[in-house]
Amino acid sequence: MTAAPPGTEKGPEKGSNPPFPPAPPRPAWTFLTNHGHVLLSVAADPQARITEIAARVGITPRATLQILKDLEDGGYLHRIRAGRRTRYALEPHQHFRHPATASREIDGLIGLFSGAAPSAEAVPPKDAPS
Repeated sequence: MTAAPPGTEKGPEKGSNPPFPPAPPRPAWTFLTNHGHVLLSVAADPQARITEIAARVGITPRATLQILKDLEDGGYLHRIRAGRRTRYALEPHQHFRHPATASREIDGLIGLFSGAAPSAEAVPPKDAPS
């Protein structure tokens, strides 16, 4: 097979969109790990495909599969097969793994990121007496 003459190589068609937009540059560190982001993505959309979860989190589908396996092995979710599709169901009331937060359930984290705004009564004003 011979190489095409310079300037005649075929590339992506003009106006075509890649399947997923390029991920923004990654910061040096984040508060949540990729495991946390995958967990939150599954909580938001249990029917999401691996590629969709990977795109949301900004990791490869292979890394996403490994994280889902880790979360399943840890008891945080389980797989449900429906034909050729796999759905993930979270296991409620599981605890964080780190010793400093092991007394807390992950339900609070999921609730925090589920889009539900905390009530104004839950957080006292800064100038309120304690």
